[in-house]
Order: sequence, then structure tokens, then C-alpha cells
Amino acid sequence: GKAALGEEVGVLLCDVSDAGSLATMARQTRLVLNCVGPYRFFGEPVVEACVENGASCIDISGEPQFLEGMYLKYNEKAAEKGVYVVGSCGFDSIPADMGVLYTRDKLKGTLTAVESFLSVKSGPEGVCVHDGTWKSAVYGLADEENLKKLRKKIGYTPVPVIGAKLKKRGFLFYSQEFKEYSIPFMGSDGSVVKRTQRYLHTELQETPVQYGGYVNVGGLGSVIKLMFAGMLFLLLVKFNFGRKLLTKYPEFFSAGRFTKEGPTQKQMDGTSFTMTFFGEGYSEGQDPQKGKPNVKICTEVKGPEPGYIATPIAMVQAAVSLLEDAASLPKRGGVYSPGAAFSKTKLIDRLNKRGVEFSVISKPEV
Repeated sequence: GKAALGEEVGVLLCDVSDAGSLATMARQTRLVLNCVGPYRFFGEPVVEACVENGASCIDISGEPQFLEGMYLKYNEKAAEKGVYVVGSCGFDSIPADMGVLYTRDKLKGTLTAVESFLSVKSGPEGVCVHDGTWKSAVYGLADEENLKKLRKKIGYTPVPVIGAKLKKRGFLFYSQEFKEYSIPFMGSDGSVVKRTQRYLHTELQETPVQYGGYVNVGGLGSVIKLMFAGMLFLLLVKFNFGRKLLTKYPEFFSAGRFTKEGPTQKQMDGTSFTMTFFGEGYSEGQDPQKGKPNVKICTEVKGPEPGYIATPIAMVQAAVSLLEDAASLPKRGGVYSPGAAFSKTKLIDRLNKRGVEFSVISKPEV
């Protein structure tokens, strides 16, 4: 019963502290793109207004506590209303989540484990990120205990390990594949991929894939700088005064990587990312519960600057998929991760046409 999109799109002013204005906005649309980070402070009123007023909602949050909190509070209500709330539809975590599904679909056989390695390349101007992302990281790390409590409340069913168990790498290791040092990726990718795999296993009886996400950090000089900055960050984030310092002076504590102004156009133009996936599994006819994996595959997702170019591409194409591939979405509304919502849609095809490209680097080899 919603009105069709007109030639002219007007401007609606709403305020996250004014529930009435959000409700008026949600009643006039089928889908809201929610960009009000840090989401732990501003995200929920938008989700609530959308669910209560029958609009679907997509966000670009990389904050597990917000994403999983919304699942706990609104999944059943969203299902009743027949609306979809899909979190982490930006660089966090569409490349990782959809990349695992792409790798699975390209393997002839059963994929059981994937590791991804993120590389970010920058031009002479360097890389820069707006301090909103910095704040999300500061408050997210400070609140890890509450995330554990939240997960206990949700009572997730364990995801079974199929095939050989994927070994966890150390906090810092030398990657033979890239000839540089790597560390675990600290964003939401791991938790988002796990939620997708749990959903696909419990609801669609698909074989769950184990996942480990890492980021390449460079040579020894980069490692020393990173370790010093990381230790200082982890020390300060534990205390209220430390968090105030970190959020007041992001540029100082991040060696210029995070600023209140965000990146310049030149910085964005000179930056790109590549996420490489190394998958292993069992060839057709092999029982994944017996013996060692006997097939490997390598795939890649690459795209432009992650935060301000790739993220809006991913978000908008996720929105188009939600609106145009309605028959391929999960049958019930609810709160979903991207892979759970879009595994059967044409999202990857849409992204490929717009510069976030998925490809097979090496074919499966037995």
C-alpha cells in the first residue's frame, strides 16, 4: 500500500531523539538506509521506527554489539511485520560474508574452511578514515564484557565443525602467501560470517563453513609501529579518561589515520582494497566427516577505497537486491546478516557491475 517512487525525491528531516519524526519517515517508505553511526548511540531508534511502521532497514554497522542486540530485540517483531533488518551491509561485512559464499559456490564439492586476507593499498596521499569509525572501535573494545553477556542471552546454537578443524593463527604471524606480516582482522567480519553460517545450517541445512579473517600489515617497521600504537590503545580504552583522550585526539593516537575531517578526495582516489580467500574442502563424492580436505580454491574480492566508495556501493546494491529480488529473500522477515538475507539474490552480480569485483584466482585443485 506504499506510494510508488516519484520523479522528485523530497527531503525529510528527522531526529534520532524524536521518535515521532522517525515514525513519520518510516511510514513513507519501503526501505530505510540507516547511516547514523556510531550505531551503539544512535542506531536503535531508527531500527525501532522501521520495524514498528512496516519499513525494512539496512545499515553499514561494524559493531557486533549493536548488530546482535538488534537481533535479540527485534527479530521476532520484524518477522511478524514481514520486514527485513539487514546489518553490516558496507565494507563491514559484505566482502567477507558474500566472499565466503562466492568461494563456496565456486568449489565443486563441499567447502569446509576459508581464511581471508585483507590488503589495503594507498597512493602518495596515504589512507585516512573519519573519526566516527574510531569512536565505534573505542567504545566497542571497552564494552567487550557486555557483548559476551548479550550472546549468552541470545543463546546461540553452536555451529558444528564439518571437516578438518581450521587452526587459529597467532596474533602476529608471517604470511608466506603475501611475504608480509599479518594480524587477525579486528572488525565484525568474523561474527557476521558466523551468524550467516549458523542461519544457513539451521534453516537451509547447508554445510557450515569455518572462517578466519586476517589483515596484512607489511614489514617489520610497520609491525613495531602497530604494536606500540595497539598497546597504548588497549591500555587507554579500559579507563574513562583514556576513552575521552582517544576520542578527543583521534589524529594523535592513530598517527594521522583517523581524523575529524575524514579523507580528502585525493586520498580516496588513491586507495583500494583486495580481500583474498583461501578455501579448502572435499571433492564431490568425498565425505567431509572422513579424512583430510583434498581440494583447495583461491578467490578474491577487490574494490575501490573501502570506507567511502566501496561501502556506499555495497549498501545501495544490497538495498536494490532487497527491493528487486524479494522472491529470493528468506521467507520470513527478521533481523539478518548480509549472507543470510542475500545468499540467493543477485547481489554479487550487481556488485561486479559496479566496481566491487568477485573472481576466482585459482580453480579448485585436488
